[in-house]
Amino acid sequence: MQSLWGATATPAFTLPELKGSARSQVVIIGGGYTGLSAALHLCESGMDVVVVDAAELGEGGSGLNGGQVIPGVKHDPDTLEQMFGPGPGAQLVETVASGPDLVFGLIQKYQIDCDPIRSGWIQPATSESALAAIAARVGQWRRRGAPVELLDRRQVSRLIGSERYCGGWLDRRGGTLQPRSFLFGLAHAIGRLGGRIFIRSAAIKLEQAGGQWRVETPRGQISAAVAVLATDAYTGELVDRLRKTVIALPSFQVATEPLPQALRQSILPQRQGVSDTWHLLRYFRLSADGRLVMGSRGYFGNAPVASAARHHYRAVQEIFPQLHGVRYDYHWGGLVAMTSDHLPHLHELGPGLLAGLGYNGRGVAMATVMGRLLARRILGVSSEELGFPATPMRPIPLHRFSQIGVRLAIEYLQVVAGLARTRARLLGRRATA
Repeated sequence: MQSLWGATATPAFTLPELKGSARSQVVIIGGGYTGLSAALHLCESGMDVVVVDAAELGEGGSGLNGGQVIPGVKHDPDTLEQMFGPGPGAQLVETVASGPDLVFGLIQKYQIDCDPIRSGWIQPATSESALAAIAARVGQWRRRGAPVELLDRRQVSRLIGSERYCGGWLDRRGGTLQPRSFLFGLAHAIGRLGGRIFIRSAAIKLEQAGGQWRVETPRGQISAAVAVLATDAYTGELVDRLRKTVIALPSFQVATEPLPQALRQSILPQRQGVSDTWHLLRYFRLSADGRLVMGSRGYFGNAPVASAARHHYRAVQEIFPQLHGVRYDYHWGGLVAMTSDHLPHLHELGPGLLAGLGYNGRGVAMATVMGRLLARRILGVSSEELGFPATPMRPIPLHRFSQIGVRLAIEYLQVVAGLARTRARLLGRRATA
């Protein structure tokens, strides 16, 4: 299944496979947003950096996501301050809110061709109870000076082009981009600054000797004083305890044919990204060529397109009935790393060994921020000054059964959603669950 982003990305320059021995000051395992952001910020400071990736650039989550640049994390600002205390919590809120500024700043600084649009992000409510929670969220961000606004039913309908929602909120800090092109742009910038990136070079062994970290790949090896693990949902058994701190959750997307111009003027006319409050998260946007891209949780394993996409087709028809009969040109999926506390984590696993992962579906902005945090820590910024806590690894109990639990949870939520639709039909009104 080819992704829309793979078919339309700006061309990537040719990158080699690692062969033989190499040395650097820092070696980064993983060529997604986290790894490339860390590499770019280190290169800007004059560090000698090598990145190794197991596949081609963009074949993981950084090239397969929805391309929505969303500020913050899953928890609201007040909750973060309660969790970490007023001082550190306020710093954390400021750090996670800075993601879109960093992403769009890098795009401008390095002239990255990735269809960036910063017109905001919308979270529409599918129920009155969800709208009440949104109103509280808006109040918290407003008190911190964020450009956010509560939307009523009419305003949401005008911005989205759907009568499905009872209200929502608009966060003007957010936006959208072509995710794989953004990744390629980061790689181009690293190359211009002297950094080295090797693809098809999976790290198969990591060990420390003589004050150096040595990373072995199938056909080469690298030695460096500092090593960074930046593999997120694609973390394997290289450091097995790290793999067990996240659950890799499948996410699946579809893209329609280019919509007629008349529909483009009424469906997301200002090109915001959208993530709603339905039982199973649904996120959608328009691409640069006017296709509706709809995403939601997917299936484990190689499910046929007909099975994997049926919930997405139904979501499109429910939200945009005016698209009845639309053709779907692209279907694809990737993995999202979920953590038990719904927060990203920065770990210092040992002298000169760091890791950053766990973006819970907000990886475009937050992984880019995490890369900068890792770079700043390597460059000597103290934990207190960093504005983001370094936490110990805590593997999820009974991790090997986690995929079974996630599968059951997804199936349960799909049943709940189906019951909500049935109830709405019986009551003769739109579902508001």
